[in-house]
Amino acid sequence: MALMSSNEPTAEFVSEYHQTLLAVAAASIGHGLSEHGALPVVPQDYPELLRQPRASFVTLRIGPRLRGCMGSLEATEPLVVNVARNAFSAAFRDPRFTPVVREEFPQLGIHLSLLSRPEPLSFASEEQLLSIIRPGIDGLTLIEGNHRATLLPAVWGTVADPREFLAHLKRKAGLPPDYWSPTVRVERYTAESVGHDE
Repeated sequence: MALMSSNEPTAEFVSEYHQTLLAVAAASIGHGLSEHGALPVVPQDYPELLRQPRASFVTLRIGPRLRGCMGSLEATEPLVVNVARNAFSAAFRDPRFTPVVREEFPQLGIHLSLLSRPEPLSFASEEQLLSIIRPGIDGLTLIEGNHRATLLPAVWGTVADPREFLAHLKRKAGLPPDYWSPTVRVERYTAESVGHDE
């Protein structure tokens, strides 16, 4: 498969690489069922766009029910490798769920969130932070001491406004929803959505 020479891939190419990533995620789960490990991926077998370092999250659902979600925030490996690893982890290593079994495999809906590079936000107060959060667009990572959590942009589908989003994020980090400190750090990122609706 040849990469387009233009800096802007065509819609057909983007759709093709989305399908390739979904296939890799499914194959990694299938490999996990039989071999108990993530699918070994050779990045050189894939287009350049999929070999570039990028972070991802893989969300699994059976119907409307969440069945697993695991991912990474830092781009430390080729995207296609990251997707394979996170798909395996979502299926078998999410501590909130029992491992996926073979009977469930055909029912799994796979959704990928391909993350942009995180951008540290600058703010002097919680109100200022709330004013710069972009509903429906931003995923956020909160860091406070040993507390750290992230919420993907897809969460905006079930959250009304930035204040509620931030309260959910604090709870996920193990902090009270009304917690605030001048040492709180927040990074934002966007996500390219691939596959079944989350």
